[in-house]
Amino acid sequence: MLETSARLLRLLSLLQATRDWTGPELADRLGVTTRTVRNDVDRLRNLGYPVHATPGAAGGYRLGAGAQLPPLLLDDEEAVAVAVGLRTAGSVHGVEETAVRALAKLEQVLPSRLRHRVATLTEFTVPVPGGPRVSADVLVALANACRAHERLRFDYVKHDGTAERREVEPHRLAHARGRWYLIGWDVERGDWRTFRADRVEPRIPTGPRFTPREMPDLPAYVTRGLATATWQFRATVRVHAPAAVIAAKVPAAVVEPDGEDACVLTVGSDNPAMLTLYLGMLDADFEVTGPPELVQALGKTADRFLRAIDTGEHG
Repeated sequence: MLETSARLLRLLSLLQATRDWTGPELADRLGVTTRTVRNDVDRLRNLGYPVHATPGAAGGYRLGAGAQLPPLLLDDEEAVAVAVGLRTAGSVHGVEETAVRALAKLEQVLPSRLRHRVATLTEFTVPVPGGPRVSADVLVALANACRAHERLRFDYVKHDGTAERREVEPHRLAHARGRWYLIGWDVERGDWRTFRADRVEPRIPTGPRFTPREMPDLPAYVTRGLATATWQFRATVRVHAPAAVIAAKVPAAVVEPDGEDACVLTVGSDNPAMLTLYLGMLDADFEVTGPPELVQALGKTADRFLRAIDTGEHG
């Protein structure tokens, strides 16, 4: 049986798992009686921890929010995950200094075996510049609107640099390809939309509350949105290769079968020249009918490659 002080720490760790625990469950985990669990809960309350209890057969214990942040008890994997997360917090603007301070406090108390794991991971990880950073205040405002189910009005900078006013029912935030995205129901357009968070400037106060709608398959929707809606240039291409083969090469695009040996690929990019490179790396024949900018870029790229071959033959 654990000593009282060690048992209290173990109980606190269990209660911090953000779930309800029944008395028998806690007693089984701690190897004590339910009466001891009740006594230990009272001890935690006397120390200032707000442990809520719900009576009845379906009742249990849950750690509530207090006036001050209580000490967090992390297992090995949780501690490493938090340390790595703090080291890679660069995609959110304005939290770098705070992350460094928090990381210094955490590493000071990490056991040597965990410090070694974190140091090894950091040493052999090469930071690669990602997408634009987004303000932490903007992310918090978006997340709060999602949680409160309140309409959000914001100014949104489009691909061409112009701004427009949008009003949405915000539902979720997503992080992919080094960027943050807001997924919400566009009130004016009557459809789901994906917005880059670094282009959003929320307007306060938020709008009226709304009843959450049934969301689409979020991973599939975000994938489709990243392949089309968030890019300035988009194209639909028929590729002479099975859909499974192309989907494996371009996992972030939308690929739909068009028979056994062909598929329709929907892709996007910030400029048509980059799209030509993506299409060339498919290593398969394809057909493009538009947009005109992409057709022109493909012609220029083809001419440039042909000139390179001609120069090589006569060089």
